[in-house]
Amino acid sequence: MIPPETRPPDPAVIHHIDEVLHRCIHCGMCLPVCPTYALTQQEESSPRGRIRLIRSLYDGTLGLSDNFVDEMYFCLDCQACQTACPAGVRYGSLVEDARRRISEQKKDPNTLRLLKTLFLKRILASKQGTRTFGRMLRWYRRSGLQDAVDESGILGLFSPRMAAMHALLPKADAGVFDEQYPEIVRAQMPKRGTVGFLSGCIMNVAFSDIHRDAVEVLTALGFDVVIPKGQVCCGSLHGHNGDIETARQLARLNVACFRKFAIDALVVDSAGCSAFLKEYDTLLTDDPGFRDDARLLASQVKDITEFLAVLDLPPVKLNRNVRVTYHDPCHLVHTQKISAEPRSILRRIGGAEFVELPESTWCCGSAGIYNLLRHEDSMKMLERKIQNLESTNADIVVTANPGCHLQLAYGIRHFGLGMKVMHPVSLLKEALSSGSVTQ
Repeated sequence: MIPPETRPPDPAVIHHIDEVLHRCIHCGMCLPVCPTYALTQQEESSPRGRIRLIRSLYDGTLGLSDNFVDEMYFCLDCQACQTACPAGVRYGSLVEDARRRISEQKKDPNTLRLLKTLFLKRILASKQGTRTFGRMLRWYRRSGLQDAVDESGILGLFSPRMAAMHALLPKADAGVFDEQYPEIVRAQMPKRGTVGFLSGCIMNVAFSDIHRDAVEVLTALGFDVVIPKGQVCCGSLHGHNGDIETARQLARLNVACFRKFAIDALVVDSAGCSAFLKEYDTLLTDDPGFRDDARLLASQVKDITEFLAVLDLPPVKLNRNVRVTYHDPCHLVHTQKISAEPRSILRRIGGAEFVELPESTWCCGSAGIYNLLRHEDSMKMLERKIQNLESTNADIVVTANPGCHLQLAYGIRHFGLGMKVMHPVSLLKEALSSGSVTQ
């Protein structure tokens, strides 16, 4: 009898996985772009090596060993290998399906199991849970305790890792975004269209200032912005970490919520969220009650940099001169193939001197909750990123994903760089608000 952990999934799933697995031609083009292979120089810690492990699992010759589980979660799922792969292997779907099987057999790492139970399911998957968490973060920040704990170094006496993880907490002091806005925000100039807007979970409570900047930019450019009150977390962190069923439940709620409104596009200012929303059609393809609407919604999703880049933006200029560089979030550049668009926006802002970041597409080590699960590995990747940032002599590093934002901000503080992290829409909002125009 085949043990449960080596039993294949249903025939449709195994056919899809088998098709993806056999695309790999073992050429090795993925090796130079893989952050974990760069750390270890071990074949099994490369995409090619992990594909062999996954193939052995599906062939029934390998079980869910501790080493297999460790490798699936040592992977950042940054998908840089997909960009480099000449055969078009969709590696992300392989590792995420392997994580699903690990989760179903309850062989997740202990830290991940705890995070899934307390953070992903009880907080992020719950609208009220997320808001309560956001209010706690806001109180903690405004009370002065957050800065006091960081500055005292007291956590470092117990655990340097705990101190570093505390320092990664967002500075959440702007309130809950979707409690501050009506469901429909009207355009400030002649209307060009109507867009939906994802409030999400972490962005809704920890980066509400970025959401505010996004809405103000969209309305200033002539768009009505629809922010449905019933929307929830997109489910990306659940889906990427093996909890596919929770991801599907959240996807259904969002599809049902947004299909009530007539929108031209669903604009998203978090790269990880926009990438996952674009996969709703695949996620719900076997659900006849949601399949068609999920396909429509997925087709309407636009990352905000993707959406703004094709518009005729007014000529704008900052009231200051700054040197700006850009870090590519993995799920923007590798999953969505969006790289030129944010740079195009930055180059159209007067007063902002743009300089390229060396290895801009190399993962910063945040990778969703990777910096919590594999903290030491994450910090090694962050140090490489900080060295590249320092070489630019930039005043501002721009990035378009909350995980990257927190990770880079922590690294900048830790290594003493005189630099600020901003979202591209926030820099554009600053330029629009300055009242200055380029000549």
